[in-house]
Amino acid sequence: MTLSLGWLSTVAAAVFSAHVVQKLCFPYFWRDLLFLLKVIRYGVRLELFRLTSRVCTVLDRFIQQAQRIPDKPFVIYDGNVHSYRDIENRSNRLANVFLDRVKLETGDCVALLMNNEPDFLCVWFGLAKVGCSVAFLNTNIKSKSLLHCITCCGAKTLIVGPDLVESVEGILSSLQEDNIQVWAMKSHSDHTHVHTLLDKINAASNQPVPAVLRATSSLKAPTLYIFTSGTTGLPKAAVITHLQSLKAAAGFWAFGATEDDVMYIPLPLYHSAASLIGIGGTIELGATCILKKKFSASQFWNDCRKHDVTVFQYIGELCRYLCNQPKTEEDKVHKVRMGVGNGLRQDVWREFQSRFGNIKMCEVYGSTEGNLCFMNHISKIGTVGRSNFFYKLLFKYDLIKYDMVKDEPVKDPYGFCQRVEKGETGLLLSKVSAISPFFGYAGGKQLTEKKLMRNVFVKGDAYFNTGDLMAEDQEGFICFRDRVGDTFRWKGENVATTEITEILGLVDFIQEVNVYGVEVQGHEGRAGMAAMIVRPGLSFDGKKLFEHVVRDLPAYARPLFIRLQEVMEITSTFKQQKFHLVQSSFNPSTISDLLFVLDYQQKSYIPLTDSIYKSILAGERKL
Repeated sequence: MTLSLGWLSTVAAAVFSAHVVQKLCFPYFWRDLLFLLKVIRYGVRLELFRLTSRVCTVLDRFIQQAQRIPDKPFVIYDGNVHSYRDIENRSNRLANVFLDRVKLETGDCVALLMNNEPDFLCVWFGLAKVGCSVAFLNTNIKSKSLLHCITCCGAKTLIVGPDLVESVEGILSSLQEDNIQVWAMKSHSDHTHVHTLLDKINAASNQPVPAVLRATSSLKAPTLYIFTSGTTGLPKAAVITHLQSLKAAAGFWAFGATEDDVMYIPLPLYHSAASLIGIGGTIELGATCILKKKFSASQFWNDCRKHDVTVFQYIGELCRYLCNQPKTEEDKVHKVRMGVGNGLRQDVWREFQSRFGNIKMCEVYGSTEGNLCFMNHISKIGTVGRSNFFYKLLFKYDLIKYDMVKDEPVKDPYGFCQRVEKGETGLLLSKVSAISPFFGYAGGKQLTEKKLMRNVFVKGDAYFNTGDLMAEDQEGFICFRDRVGDTFRWKGENVATTEITEILGLVDFIQEVNVYGVEVQGHEGRAGMAAMIVRPGLSFDGKKLFEHVVRDLPAYARPLFIRLQEVMEITSTFKQQKFHLVQSSFNPSTISDLLFVLDYQQKSYIPLTDSIYKSILAGERKL
């Protein structure tokens, strides 16, 4: 008896000791393990799709939900409730119109230019039901860029929202030359070559089209094209397969959302966050989403209270806008318990939770086309994701040393890259493998190849280059540091410097231009700035440049600051030098070159004075 008691006390002591050691040395062990088991469980489901060649797509899941909960609100938009049955029936009508009137065929690619509204979903689903892939077009892009996006993914049909027909007027003749038909979600058209859909929907049947049209046996079959800012000069169409769509649709569920949650989606549907994670995640759960045409900081919390919102999607800038709103006694009067998004700065994160309550903020890291995703399921402030021993067994990634001055990876004597130490900043690379495939871009293998790095650590290996500088601390938390290369982020949008350079180069007085992003105190991302050389015999014209950028560039891509130089610094490989320009920023007291700032009131680029500079830093001047 004494021996048994002694044995039990020894076991109890050992268990207690192990528990203490785990708490002290591995505090996130169980949370990591449970989260990973959840991810693996979903992964097994996807693997079964592959093995059986019977893929249940996001659209199939929506149809299942429409049969299971037909009367449940799916989308609430502008005060109007659209049930799962409503969206199912309307997308069926559109599918029949696409077959009978538009004459679309399975395998066709169709470009979609629409703002956030329920019909965006109906058109998307209707096209998918007839077996078409859909290219989501950024509603801000214009002329040359818009035409490029339509043609690069092989689209022969363009569907336009009722309020965006004017934005395609300038390229109608080019579309006609390329035999691309244009259909508008309107009942009447003033243009001979713009056909109408609304008048045909009401007369169409709401019966489902044959399921065989949408059926697929491959997870790797393309279903969408979502555009990213191209460092080669123009937006690139990232290929989105069923595998990527299904993975993204599990995001809300992985973070703990349920079918009882009400999601708030104020982000544009042409981005993967709103469409794949937001709408896809709502469908996966059978939940309800509140869809906004455009984010409004002043309406946000009233909307949340009105609709009992529990989960919202964000980008860092959105949260900052909310923190800048006047404080009210109702700031913590809401049911929001979780936010899912990316780009949330530490200071804004703390202020947001202090002011609006202890809302769980779930950061997600991953580009639209990338093959790697980090999820901050611990919700540690200032980190974009979490890694651990288990994660690294499944997903191979590395942080390598990067020379910011030379704008290239640091190599060892044998020509291979070098890993950074824990805590050091490095360029994030993700290994391309069967578990983490990279599907690339439409429009040629060259675009895809440019995002890959080969022979990184050994001959023959291949890694996806994220273009992001990251750091991983001793506990496995991943922190975002900066972007490298020719892209920066402003107002929640990626800006390709090469594309902006080409457009600015069309101005007659500009001889050479170098576009880059600079940090602005109190703002996420980087604001656009252009260093330029004026042609001999000509002078800088602020009004002419203003008119040019307003006409040809979306607001987020317009350079806010101009720096006039006599000589453009270049690297040893004849690339324009951006590092020192970025470092010197836009402070007129430390820069001898002439500086100008974009001014919408005077409709010109005006001299950047010390007083204007101080007003920008103080947040008094709107950017």
